[in-house]
Amino acid sequence: MPSTTRRILVQPAAEAVLAPGLRDIQAELKLSAAFPPEVEAAAAQAARQPRLPALDRTDLPLVTIDPAGSMDLDQALYLERSEQGYRVYYAIADVAAFVAPGDPIDLEAHRRGESLYGGAGKIPLHPKVLSEDAASLLPGQLRPALLWTVELDPHGESVAIDVRRARVCSRAKLDYVGVQQHIDAGQAEPMWALLREVGELRRQCERARGGISLPLPEQEIEVGEAGWSLSFRARLAVEDWNEQISLLVGMAAAQLMLRGQIGLLRTLPEPSPQALRRLHLTAQALGIAWPAQQAYPDFIAALDPAQDAHVAMLTACTTVLRGAGYVAFDGAAPAQPLQWALAAAYSHATAPLRRLVDRYVGEVCVALCAGVPVPDWAKTALPALPATMQASGHRAHQYERAVLDLVEATVLAPSVGEVFDGAIVEVAAADPHKGVVMVREPAIEAALSGAAPLPLGQEVRAKLVEADPQRRLTRFERVD
Repeated sequence: MPSTTRRILVQPAAEAVLAPGLRDIQAELKLSAAFPPEVEAAAAQAARQPRLPALDRTDLPLVTIDPAGSMDLDQALYLERSEQGYRVYYAIADVAAFVAPGDPIDLEAHRRGESLYGGAGKIPLHPKVLSEDAASLLPGQLRPALLWTVELDPHGESVAIDVRRARVCSRAKLDYVGVQQHIDAGQAEPMWALLREVGELRRQCERARGGISLPLPEQEIEVGEAGWSLSFRARLAVEDWNEQISLLVGMAAAQLMLRGQIGLLRTLPEPSPQALRRLHLTAQALGIAWPAQQAYPDFIAALDPAQDAHVAMLTACTTVLRGAGYVAFDGAAPAQPLQWALAAAYSHATAPLRRLVDRYVGEVCVALCAGVPVPDWAKTALPALPATMQASGHRAHQYERAVLDLVEATVLAPSVGEVFDGAIVEVAAADPHKGVVMVREPAIEAALSGAAPLPLGQEVRAKLVEADPQRRLTRFERVD
């Protein structure tokens, strides 16, 4: 799959199908973007009276970097060199400065668990007066934050961790595309060269640990003034470097909590030997060399998402990343504390505006760094959080998938009977005549069937035989 972005616009006439379709999806999943009046009232009141900490770190030239148009800005960063190597400042929006345990905002956040995304159908975790205004790290605004400071050695390894409440002020609201363009043109501020340096060092640390990441093209719905569009978007280098900072803080949070014997981890079990053997067979079927002595992380790192067969291989590799969960503990560490794909202990800590669990992880870590007891409201909530987050994660996946299915069927409805170019990225284990095709134009993944067994990873011609927005169903047949 080439690394350029491909888009197809949903024409205005088709948009009339999307709005009622979104309403149907939300009704089926019992979701609502609107908040009860008492929640909105409590949020408006909290927005006027945030609990600002005494520590003033508005001297730090923090900036945010997010997708263009984002307003729920959880993180702001600044990097500098230090005597030890590097110093990373990462300010995280302090939701607890606005939300009190048991208040209407808190209770509603526990019901929702996390923000849900689906084109224009975003369902936020918190009312927008907080998540996109008073609590968001918008530029030029005084904000309460949890300020993480992580010291790194010259090789990018963490040597010291601290987090405490502080007042901060972001200098600028930046987006990935704009920053990457400035980097490529040699016009970026010096800090971005430092982010690249630290990001690459952290990626080397990840590979040395045996961690992996799957560089699959991301299917996205974009909503603009001209309408909705679908795209397969390759990640930018600056996104990868920035992600390494978020992962660094998530791993730092896990270290603090394991050392303090209380907290909540995001875990992923090691895949079975049988699952890895199946991947070796898949590589063999795709004609991709995987020497017996080559470790799985090294094999993943060598794959090229610009090649169709490699995209099929990366898709197959997602099957060993199933089983992720959360585990809370108070006392002894969990029997299995690791996130296998990262080859490290890890926790969600950097997105409290969009994910409930991060507020609690942050509160635990602040207490541990200060050497004071974890507040009772956070401590008593920990045991129930894994089930809450597991349920919200399931809803989020259902919602995102349903909205994508709706948009795909709407895009393709006028084209039933036409033939498209694509590549087979998945073949059903139970029936080799069925699988998934990745169509290039428009950017769609959909069910494919054929009279003969489907050739995994190969280019095919696929005839569109069904595209039904009402049932959110798209189906292709292979043209022999």
